[in-house]
Amino acid sequence: MIGEGLAIVLSGFPRRSETFALAELLALDAAGMVGAIFATKPGESAASQPGTEQVAGRVQILDGDPAAQARSAAAWLHGKQLAGVHAYFAHTPAETAEHLAIRLGVPFGFSVHARDARKAGHATLVARARRAACVIACNGDVAREFDGIGANVHLVPHGVDLGRFSSSAAAPGTTLNLLAVGRLVEKKGFDVLLSAAARLRAPWTLRVVGDGPDRARLEARAAALGLADRVRFSGAITHEHLPGAYREAHVVVVPSVVDRSGDRDGLPNVVLEAMASGRAIVASDVGAIASAVRHADTGLLVPARDEAALASALDYLAADAALRAALGTRARRAVERDFDLHCCTRRLTAVLREAYA
Repeated sequence: MIGEGLAIVLSGFPRRSETFALAELLALDAAGMVGAIFATKPGESAASQPGTEQVAGRVQILDGDPAAQARSAAAWLHGKQLAGVHAYFAHTPAETAEHLAIRLGVPFGFSVHARDARKAGHATLVARARRAACVIACNGDVAREFDGIGANVHLVPHGVDLGRFSSSAAAPGTTLNLLAVGRLVEKKGFDVLLSAAARLRAPWTLRVVGDGPDRARLEARAAALGLADRVRFSGAITHEHLPGAYREAHVVVVPSVVDRSGDRDGLPNVVLEAMASGRAIVASDVGAIASAVRHADTGLLVPARDEAALASALDYLAADAALRAALGTRARRAVERDFDLHCCTRRLTAVLREAYA
């Protein structure tokens, strides 16, 4: 790689939900590939994920529109020689990265995940990808946005830290402990989960980890269904405490949907974390979830927004602890083979070295 590494352009930093970006940024930094770090908006003030402190002091927050942000970043760099500019997310960060790359006379590229592709708009996304030195797609669902357009697209999945999320046997018990993790927004499908839970024949509890604009509505929905005493909304927690939540669960539920705007998950963090924790998963067949959750092998898949099918799958697992354990064991093996964080970040590093050589 020519120059002093890459300028990395993030969205808000830090953000608790964007663990994939932090993990990859730390890996690139450890490989000596990070020359500068910019963010197109401030991050969250709440507790950050472990590892944030290693790079937070080097992140420059940019103001204004993408062109103004690029001017500020170029001035801050003071002529520093970089190999390229790589953005996390295909919308504003990628636009800023392209403006900055033009000013520096270096190539640019971007990583694309899910909602960011739709924020950019298809025509803009395609044109930007064709101009880019590389595009990193983290899942097959979003990678299909670039089929046949002639861009340099690489499918490089996000990995999961197999040391942090270690497999353990679920505690025995007659009550099924359900866990759902994610931002409290429509596309996560938590309203469908509440309706499905109300149908369950087996005794159960549900812990919902995460926060977001739909929290009050979901709490009211749980109360209206008469579930308030069995559903606990824990708020957002970091990776310091999240492994413990998986250990307490018997089944992790990922009831994702396509929301009214057309937004949908790619491959959510919770899927890989639950698999690494050796937990049985019931998930919607949406986005790229099926690339990790293979039905009746590493979990159970149900149609999105089908509360009857979701309830049936949960009752099925409630009655068979041995099946839950078997699904969890096979899930752990699958992530060890396909989604180990260190293997995935090594591949990402290799792709970016070649693209920006």
